[in-house]
Amino acid sequence: MRLLLVEDDHNLGKATEEGLREAFAVDWVTSAEDAEDALATTAYALIVLDINLPGASGLELLERLRKNNDPIPVLLLTARNAVRQRIEGLNAGADDYFVKPFDLDELLARCAALIRRSSGQAVPLILHRDIAYNTATHQLEKNGETIILSGRELAIFDCLIRNIDRPISKEKIVESVYDWASQEIESNTIEVHVASLRRKLGRELIKTIRGVGYIIAK
Repeated sequence: MRLLLVEDDHNLGKATEEGLREAFAVDWVTSAEDAEDALATTAYALIVLDINLPGASGLELLERLRKNNDPIPVLLLTARNAVRQRIEGLNAGADDYFVKPFDLDELLARCAALIRRSSGQAVPLILHRDIAYNTATHQLEKNGETIILSGRELAIFDCLIRNIDRPISKEKIVESVYDWASQEIESNTIEVHVASLRRKLGRELIKTIRGVGYIIAK
């Protein structure tokens, strides 16, 4: 899952970016204008949006998104005493807000919950054949035994298991899993990780649809 963080405070932005990277790929920008440029080229699962930004405010960006019928989940970051801003943000279409200073573990949990709700998944547990996967804790079991995946393997598996019976292209996986800070990706990187997933989870779980991408079928 790939998130967009919009925060102009350098220290807070850097700390938040590093914290979010424990569970997500993250692109960090410092203005509403840069956020709009990023949103024009990349599909994000969630925006973590500071209200007070240089130039256009976070609320103005949020209002433009909703005016264009963009349903992307938005989590607002607000100051402790900014009650009026929080009300305005929720009325403008924010899905949740978080008061600074905040605990990064709670921020991760809130982000995961918003993404689940936006995809129609009420609970964090996905059961599929002999697989049990908790999207909140990223715990993965096969036939009751814990399976350990690398960070990239887990990110690719997460992308596929959240879209059961829907083919996902290699390009879409790359966009979802890798952020701007990622090093250049080799042409066969996704294939290598998928091969490793098949060794750990069974060759029949992830199917290749030639010319289309990969799928976990029902």
